[in-house]
Amino acid sequence: MPAAVVDAKSAHAAGVQRLLQSYRAVPATAPIRLAKSTSNLFRTRTKNSARGLDTSGLTGVIAVDVAARTADVAGMCTYDDIVAATLRHGLAPLVVPQLKTITLGGAVTGLGIESTSFRNGLPHESVLEMDILTGAGEVITASPGQNADLFRAFPNSYGTLGYAVRLRIELEPVKPFVALTQVRFHSLIDLVAAMDGITATGRFDGVLVDYLDGVVFSAAESYLCVGRQTSAPGPVSDYTGQQIYYRSIQHERGATDDRLTIHDYLWRWDTDWFWCSEAFGAQHPLIRRIWPGRYRRSSTYAKLMKVEQRFHIGERIEKLNGRPPRERVVQDVEIPINRCAKFLDWFLNTVPIAPIWLCPLRLKDDDRWPLYPILPQQSYVNVGFWSTVPVGSSDAVTNRLIERKVGELDGHKSLYSDSYYSRPEFDELYGGDSYRVVKKLYDPESRLLDLYAKAVQRR
Repeated sequence: MPAAVVDAKSAHAAGVQRLLQSYRAVPATAPIRLAKSTSNLFRTRTKNSARGLDTSGLTGVIAVDVAARTADVAGMCTYDDIVAATLRHGLAPLVVPQLKTITLGGAVTGLGIESTSFRNGLPHESVLEMDILTGAGEVITASPGQNADLFRAFPNSYGTLGYAVRLRIELEPVKPFVALTQVRFHSLIDLVAAMDGITATGRFDGVLVDYLDGVVFSAAESYLCVGRQTSAPGPVSDYTGQQIYYRSIQHERGATDDRLTIHDYLWRWDTDWFWCSEAFGAQHPLIRRIWPGRYRRSSTYAKLMKVEQRFHIGERIEKLNGRPPRERVVQDVEIPINRCAKFLDWFLNTVPIAPIWLCPLRLKDDDRWPLYPILPQQSYVNVGFWSTVPVGSSDAVTNRLIERKVGELDGHKSLYSDSYYSRPEFDELYGGDSYRVVKKLYDPESRLLDLYAKAVQRR
């Protein structure tokens, strides 16, 4: 075994021991949480005095098995580091979420998605086994054949059943470049129909498709971004500098072509946090020229957002300009693909937010995941929208409207942002009965938060 692999495994084992020691140092009556410097959650939370567990040794890639096409990865390893370790072998995770700071453990316990999800499903479906620190203070292995109840319930549990300290995931071979075709649509019905056809067949104009997502700018302007891996050399675009990726998609009619390296394709959305960097002025040509490239990334914008929230800068600006405060609407929802056009039409006529991101998905296997029970053999579209709207006549009126509409269309909402469901509604949507059974088995003293308390009550 190579010395580097031995060292990585030893470092990981030492990190697990520090994690356990920090857990045991927390008084039995005190709540537990992870000590994390970054987060991709957007929930409003009450002040949490829980002592953070030491995760300092759980941030790396432990080993890549090129022959088996698997990787053993620490739970708090970012996809940025995973991709760096696997691409050198011509491999990548089956699903690489859009932002570099998303961790593998976070994407599995909190769900993740990207443009391979129409063929590879969600990140937790490529997990072969996990070592999990449970609420009982034990590190146990969970897989389809071992502690299978915890393995199935872990996705969408958001750390309330335990924390993944090691995950073994499948990898797939990738080529050096991605050839992109950006197809414009003037009708949402036509857009969704084309997306449905590609998801069902895996092909566009008879050619195999590797990547698929889309952007809606308005009812009359939307695009599918169709990607194909290629080894053919040639010029590539660079959207880490002055050019902005999502603006490059737009054109008057028909289709346009583009090429990126596989690395730049996987991180095409990170440089400008999709399009949300505009809120910080990072897309203004003059500011962009002086904004250092190493700081044009999602982690920088997330830090700026935390400062804004802490000091309520946005509210103060609105007040100075004589405008009402604004409601944050940051959500991703899964809509059955045959109802997606209806949802988009409603959304564009009801919520003043654009652009909107679209990402089709279909579970890779027939397995069921009780805490996020979307159906196997059915295509969905993840609809992502991240902005603010003027406050309404009651608390979170727009977010509540969206929740109701998603429910009417048999959709599901991700829990990384604010939610407003009643306890019975939440239990019905997110596997309440199954959750309580597994919670009792693996966290009998309730050292970890309850999922409803964390996702809705913002504890």
